[in-house]
Amino acid sequence: MNQVGVDLELLMIRKQDGLPRWLTAGGLARFLHQSLKPYEDTLEEIQCALERVFLTKSGHGGFVLLAVQDEAIHGALVIHFTPWSGYVPENLLLYVAVDPKSRGCGIGRKLIRQALSRCAGDIALHVEYDNPAIRLYDKLGFSSKYAEMRYYS
Repeated sequence: MNQVGVDLELLMIRKQDGLPRWLTAGGLARFLHQSLKPYEDTLEEIQCALERVFLTKSGHGGFVLLAVQDEAIHGALVIHFTPWSGYVPENLLLYVAVDPKSRGCGIGRKLIRQALSRCAGDIALHVEYDNPAIRLYDKLGFSSKYAEMRYYS
């Protein structure tokens, strides 16, 4: 096990201007894009998601949790608040990403547990069937209720 995590700090960011001075929204999007491979969305999709999460008007918002050490991101989690309740969960876990060099240190688990404690209501996430992270989600209490199907026009 490497030294990551010894001085790891978790930061909660609700607005773009709340990002650490050494990090831009574009830098965060690039970190997510690179660290989510091979399950990443496009950089444009990630940037759009972050814009919506950092909005504070009705129907938008959420937060980003960053696991940082020495002005470097080791992990990031993005939650989007949905305007729904009951039939669709109130929160959507959009991204959980850990730097490939920092994996195996419990960072993803730490980020998810922190998010679970900070969300009011239920949380949904989408995960591909072959993504090994599905085991972590199972262990943390997530269950598979539906198979998502999409039609692209």
